[in-house]
Amino acid sequence: MTDRHLLSGPEPDPALDAGHAEPPPRVGFFTDTSVCIGCKACEVACKEWNAIPEDGLSLTGMSYDNTAGLGASTWRHVAFVEQQVPAPDGRPQLPLLDGESKGAPEPSELRWLMSSDVCKHCTHAACLDVCPTGSLFRTEFGTVVVQEDICNGCGYCVPACPYGVIEQRPGDGRAFKCTLCYDRLGAGQEPACAKACPTDSIQFGPLEELRERAALRVGQLRDAGVAGARLYGHEPDNGVGGDGAFFLLLDEPEVYGLPPAPVVTTRDLPAMWKHAGVAALALLGGMAASFALPAITRRRSR
Repeated sequence: MTDRHLLSGPEPDPALDAGHAEPPPRVGFFTDTSVCIGCKACEVACKEWNAIPEDGLSLTGMSYDNTAGLGASTWRHVAFVEQQVPAPDGRPQLPLLDGESKGAPEPSELRWLMSSDVCKHCTHAACLDVCPTGSLFRTEFGTVVVQEDICNGCGYCVPACPYGVIEQRPGDGRAFKCTLCYDRLGAGQEPACAKACPTDSIQFGPLEELRERAALRVGQLRDAGVAGARLYGHEPDNGVGGDGAFFLLLDEPEVYGLPPAPVVTTRDLPAMWKHAGVAALALLGGMAASFALPAITRRRSR
């Protein structure tokens, strides 16, 4: 175990730091959005295996999206982003009001960006840091899991998550999120979503191996002319110490509804407690002085 529990910065082995003796290699997800076909097999498999209740069967108005985002009853969310390919000069091509076809986009000029989002299982998980009951814990695989029977519904974890992943279930009050199928990992099986993905868009395995595989995939796409290909959440020195679930994107993170530069919300807790301690000492000193000065004045007057 390391000498201290870090709240930010590089962390080589979060499971070891959490107290697991000789943990197995850290595992996670690599989601290659370039081969996602939006079939939602991952959403269905996740719900079926984890017995997650239905959370919306009507379309949201955002293409074929019916769940809108991650939540207590949506542990996998497939986003459908419809984009119009820009004209050579960088401006979108729009149809003319008079119905003329000149300049109007052809159907092939519209592209879909599809991505299956999930909890990032951060190296520095603020949700875990702020949980007062120990309901959230770090597993031996380096993942972050909620223990439903211990959660008291305080909700502290909800605003702590920099990705807006974890949520309290209405009518229940307890918090829920992806467990990376902790029960399946313990049995030597891969998570249900990765098992069900027909294109291997969702890849599961040792995190270091996935990072190497992702770097090679980005290189392949860029060599093929896909200039916008990039990795998101893979760097161990990013604002959350690296994600346990990272992505290959074809556009800016904001396009997919992801924060561009997430930072663990508990990063500044040590400094905050230090300032609070200084303020408390100053207050105590002021109170002591307020009692001492009158006493000293009375003695001198005698």
